[in-house]
Amino acid sequence: MLFPWSWSDMILCVQGSHPLLAEEKIRSLSLGGLAANLSEQVMQPLSVAPFQEEPAPPFVAPTPDNSPPQARDPEEDLLCIAKTFSYLRESGWYWGSITASEAKQQLQKMPEGTFLVRDSTHPSYLFTLSVKTNRGPTNVRIEYADSKFRLDSNCLSKPRILTFPDVVSLIQHYVLSCTVESKSDAPYPPPMTLPPMQKEVSAVHLKLIQPLKHRDSPPSLQHLCRLRINRSTAETDQLPLPKRMNDYLKQYPFQL
Repeated sequence: MLFPWSWSDMILCVQGSHPLLAEEKIRSLSLGGLAANLSEQVMQPLSVAPFQEEPAPPFVAPTPDNSPPQARDPEEDLLCIAKTFSYLRESGWYWGSITASEAKQQLQKMPEGTFLVRDSTHPSYLFTLSVKTNRGPTNVRIEYADSKFRLDSNCLSKPRILTFPDVVSLIQHYVLSCTVESKSDAPYPPPMTLPPMQKEVSAVHLKLIQPLKHRDSPPSLQHLCRLRINRSTAETDQLPLPKRMNDYLKQYPFQL
């Protein structure tokens, strides 16, 4: 609070017969006014804008993915299966459409690890591997899916089963695995437990050693020479051979 009078005028107005008391009253008035002025400024409430809650974003329901699954090219499957049939016919150990009983009869007196490939009698499979185990002949179906072949197994172990572009590559892999393990003085290769098939009472361990050649179609001398070359080198393209002979080697690039 401001006063329009000077300090001396105020003293004269209230001085009277007690100048000291008058001076103290003046100080109290001036300080009191200042305090009142400050209190008025401090105690005045601040204007606060009312709180406005932000609106929630509108709910957008997720749109289902109606796009159809990517369709496979049937021609790709036909080419893969046709190539597999071509390899199997060249192999000499593909027995065609014999039954499980006939395969058992052929393998019954063979040593353990002897095997053949035949057509599967199950409508959902193309081929079946028949093999002589330490418990007798047994059969393992070969599954085909997405242009790949693998041995049939239960659902839990199926993701761990290797896949191959054709049946001969599949069989050769397990044969070579057994060969490597036998050379390292191991009595058996790492066992692959397979489900019981064709009235087998328990699971067996897969052991492939020697294919059983079809007696009605013995291999030609050219094919035997091709096997010898394939077992000697994997880079047949680097051999100084005529193109016709290189093409013949490519028709069956396997060691079995």
